[in-house]
Amino acid sequence: MKNKNSLALIGKTESTVIEWKQSLAQINDIIQTIAAFANTEGGRVFIGVTDAGEIGGVQIGKGKIEDLTNQIAQHTDPKIFPKITVKKINGKDVIIIDVRESRDHLVLAFGRPYQRVGRSTVKMSKDEYERLILDKHKNKLQFDEMICRGAALNDIDPVKVRRFLEKAKEEGRLSIPEKVSIQEALEYLKVLDNRRLNNAAILLFGKDPQKFFVQAKIRAGRIKGSDGYDFLDTRVLEGTISELREGAMRFIAEHIKKAVFFDSNQRYDKWEYPLRALEEALNNALAHRDYSANGDIQLAIYDDRIEIWNPGELPKQLTPVQLKGKHKSIPRNQFLADKLYLIKYIERWGKGTNRIVEEMRKEHLPDPVFENISGGFEITLIGPGKSFEKMIEDIKFHKIDLNDRQKKAVEFIKKEGQLTRPVYCQINDIGETYAKKEINDLIKKRVIKRMGGGKNTYYVSVTE
Repeated sequence: MKNKNSLALIGKTESTVIEWKQSLAQINDIIQTIAAFANTEGGRVFIGVTDAGEIGGVQIGKGKIEDLTNQIAQHTDPKIFPKITVKKINGKDVIIIDVRESRDHLVLAFGRPYQRVGRSTVKMSKDEYERLILDKHKNKLQFDEMICRGAALNDIDPVKVRRFLEKAKEEGRLSIPEKVSIQEALEYLKVLDNRRLNNAAILLFGKDPQKFFVQAKIRAGRIKGSDGYDFLDTRVLEGTISELREGAMRFIAEHIKKAVFFDSNQRYDKWEYPLRALEEALNNALAHRDYSANGDIQLAIYDDRIEIWNPGELPKQLTPVQLKGKHKSIPRNQFLADKLYLIKYIERWGKGTNRIVEEMRKEHLPDPVFENISGGFEITLIGPGKSFEKMIEDIKFHKIDLNDRQKKAVEFIKKEGQLTRPVYCQINDIGETYAKKEINDLIKKRVIKRMGGGKNTYYVSVTE
C-alpha cells in the first residue's frame, strides 16, 4: 500500500505527466514515454513502481545510470538528456527521470513520433506530425503564401477578383484604381509575384479551387434526430472561400426552421438560430482551418444543434475557454486572414467568437461550445429544439395585435392541433360574422392557415 510520503512523490495515479515502470527491462517503453512527454507537456517517469503504484524498487549497479542516459540519447532524435535521480522511497531505490517539454514537439523515439494522451503513450498521427513540422517552419513556409504549383493566370476568374475589389472598397478597407488590370490587382494584393500565383489567390479567386486543393470543401449534412446516423440530406460544397460560405448558409437556411408573420404594417422573420452567429462560425472555419490537412470542413445539422468542425486545432497560445472572453487574434493563415479582413469576413481583433456568444445570448440560447476534437476545432451551436414553436407563438403575441378571442383560438390550436369556424364561435361565444372576420385577420397575419375546403375547412398554426 502506498503511504503518504510515496503518494506525495509518485502521485496517486499515472497521468499525462506521470508514468510508472516496474523495471529497466521495459527500456523501450521508457524511451517512448520520454519522447511522448517531450512532445506533450513534459513529465516524470518513475522506474521501480508497479502498474498498481506499489514501490518495488530497482537494483542499481555500477554504471547503470550512465548506461540508461546513453540509451535514451541514442534512441531519441533530437537527443534527449533528461535529469535522472535516484531516491529512496519506502526504503527502496526508485529511479526518477524528469523530462522537459520540447520547444517544437518533434522528438522521435526509435524513429517514430509519440505523444501523451491521458495515462497512455501513443503514436502520433502522420497529419499531426506534419502539422507540427509546418508550425516549426511557418515563418519560412506558410501554406497560404506558398506558390501554387501548376496554377496560371487563366485559372483566375476575373469576375471574382472584381467583386472582391468592389467589396473591399465598399467596406473602406482598400483603395485601388478602378481601371487597374486583373494582373495588376493580383500583384497589388500580393497574391501574384513574377507571374506566379500563391495558394491564397486560388482559394480566393480560382475558377476551380478544388482542382488544386481537393480538401478545400465543406461537407454538409442534415442528420435525423439528436444522435442519429440517418442523413436526411447531404451535400459537398465546392468553390472559393466566398462561394463556400454562401453555399453553406443556403444549406443551413434550407434545413433550419423559420417563422414568418405580419402585423398591419410590418413583416417579421424569425430563424431558429441567429444567422450572424452562423456566418461568424463559418468565417472562422474557412479563415483558420489547416489547409495543408486532408480533411474537409464538416457542417452537421441535427434537430437540436449545429456543429461546424474544421481541420486544425487552436494555436497553442489559445484555449477554448479563452474564446468566450478577451483574447488576441492568432490566425493560422495570416496572409489569407489579411485578405479576408479587407472584405470584412474577419476583423483580426479576436472578436469573432465573442460575437457568436453575444448573438446566441441575444436569442436566449445556450453559449456556444468551443473545443479541440479529432485534430480539429469545433463550434457547436445549441438551438431551441422543440421549444421553437412555443417561442414563436410568444413572439407573435408580443409583436402582433391580437384580441383575447384570437389568442384563445391560437391556444386551442396549439392544444388540439386544429380549429374550425363553428368551434371558434363556440369557445368565444360569438356569431359567424365576427368569427369569419377574426379568422381572416389571423390568416392575413399568417398566424394560422386554412386547410381543406367547404364544410371540411379547418385551420392550423403557421410555422415555416
